[in-house]
Amino acid sequence: MLKHFQDRNSRFVKITMGVVLGLISLAMVITLVPGALGSFASKPDTVAVVGGQDITASEAQQYFAQQTRGQNFPPEVQRFYMGQVVDQMILEHAMVLEAQRLGLRVTPEEQADRIKQLLPAAFVGDTWVGKDRYSAEVQQRTGMSVDQFEDWVRTSLVEEKFRQLVTDGVTVEPSEIEAEFRRRNEKIKLDCVLLKPADLAAGINPSDVELAAFFQKSAARYEIPERRSAHFALLDQGRLHQLAAVSPADVQSYYNQHLDEYKVPERAHVEHILFKTVGKTDAEDAEIRKKAEDVLSQIKHGGNFEDLAKKNSDDTTKDKGGDLGWIVRGQTVPEFEKAAFTIPVGSVSDLVKTQYGFHIIKVIARETAHTQPIDDVRLGILSALNDQKDAQVTDDLFTKISSAIRQSSKRKLDDIAKQFGMTTGDTPPADATQPVGIFGSSPELHDTLLRLRPGELSSPMRVERGILVLTLKDVQPAHPATLAEVRDKVLKDYRDQKSVELARTESQELATRVRGGASLADAAKALGLEVKSTDLFALNDSVNGVGTGKNIAGAFHLQTGQVGGPTLVTGNWIVYKVTDHQMPNPQDLGTQRKAIEQALMTAKQSMAFAAFREALTDRLKQEGKITINQEALNKLTHPS
Repeated sequence: MLKHFQDRNSRFVKITMGVVLGLISLAMVITLVPGALGSFASKPDTVAVVGGQDITASEAQQYFAQQTRGQNFPPEVQRFYMGQVVDQMILEHAMVLEAQRLGLRVTPEEQADRIKQLLPAAFVGDTWVGKDRYSAEVQQRTGMSVDQFEDWVRTSLVEEKFRQLVTDGVTVEPSEIEAEFRRRNEKIKLDCVLLKPADLAAGINPSDVELAAFFQKSAARYEIPERRSAHFALLDQGRLHQLAAVSPADVQSYYNQHLDEYKVPERAHVEHILFKTVGKTDAEDAEIRKKAEDVLSQIKHGGNFEDLAKKNSDDTTKDKGGDLGWIVRGQTVPEFEKAAFTIPVGSVSDLVKTQYGFHIIKVIARETAHTQPIDDVRLGILSALNDQKDAQVTDDLFTKISSAIRQSSKRKLDDIAKQFGMTTGDTPPADATQPVGIFGSSPELHDTLLRLRPGELSSPMRVERGILVLTLKDVQPAHPATLAEVRDKVLKDYRDQKSVELARTESQELATRVRGGASLADAAKALGLEVKSTDLFALNDSVNGVGTGKNIAGAFHLQTGQVGGPTLVTGNWIVYKVTDHQMPNPQDLGTQRKAIEQALMTAKQSMAFAAFREALTDRLKQEGKITINQEALNKLTHPS
């Protein structure tokens, strides 16, 4: 593809598209089925094979890092996403395999056009910036190598081709548009009474006898789980930062060793207006020159350069007022470069003719080649070195503490703490669902505490507060709870249960009174309840206390004056009366038809493509072309 840019650079044309493809979503899920474990005995790192091509755990981890651009996630979140990463990689391989079977291919021209769309900064106007700048832009914007990025572009285009094949036959019937029009525009207004169990719970106060009876009926629910406490040694982050302090000499040394990174080449910040003449006749060329001269005249007489660029330029930079940013020598064609590096800063060139057309160039700023002084980059170096030394010191001490623990299982935790300057303390008793004292909750922490045996030291763990080592202090065995031990929880459960029953009973009583002839207002007042009125709302609109109109869809089948409910909505009971019911105006269909049709088409196309993906992966699994190493996948998504 690099060669394609070098050989075909002048053939690029301006691309205008409303939507730019983002990075592939991690949320596309395919159901995985296990393959025969025996077939993976010689390659345990392989989590799946698609069409004979392995997908390894290390590739999945690299893919995850690229897509998330190095963001830090809690371990449980990362494990969740790792499963989806494998799903996505399987889907990509499956579509490429199916494309080969069907003879679908992505041409170099299609790939080049998409790359230009995704990385416009890899071009100055329509001129490719060259291999080195292109590689740097790919790395900076995507976190991928050039090969990885171009593979991803090809895969994305393959998916688009399949999407087009699958969805080309999707249509929307007039009856569907009319039904959606009514669903969007039919509106009702209600008087309603909302009975919330949560509002009633505080007023429920059982006697000791009632609470004891409730507890006896469900005593098995209240078993106290095993609780464990630990003695700990912590090398905290503050101490680690002290040990990793960066000196001024460290900063100077880093600067001296990386001087090349701080060299700034001679460069110019320019804006331009391009009048393209590529492929034009001599007569057309002359007309374009006249237009360019007219625009230049406007600029010379006080016209705003950026506004005129937005209005007249044929370059992709027109929306930015013609701003090309900083350019260096050798980046643009010679005629353009000469003007950019010779005319005075702040001035505008005469017409400059290049192979692309006529340019008007404005120089915003210019810098001679120089090396940034250390004071300009000191903070950046200091930050990088702090991170680097923190990691080095932490890794080194982690290794040394691990080694000290392995050398003798009989060593006391306090001895380890003294050797490495760690602070000690004790955690309160905690079960598997409770925070382990000041260290909070994490699967690794709970699992370590659960597995520890008396007298045993844990392996060191990295926690938010630093490096942690545990030894078991006490175990409180699981046992059936007494009412005294769990009284607060039993009281909450009692109130929760009784409040639901009370809300249901009161809502039924309210509905009975209204249907018996009482007004909603009078019936509510008699029961000490409040009537509230809604605004007009459609099926998809939000309704205070209800969620959306969909939660009370039955109300749209009632006429003005009719009563509905009681209906259970998001845990609450509602009784309502329809006070207004407005049908949509048929004349509005004409103005909404196009938008409704497009929305329905998009939804149906998405459903069709989802069905295609599912059918494709199911077929490839049945044919043995997709197999899963469940053991390796479990290690990747559920590490011990």
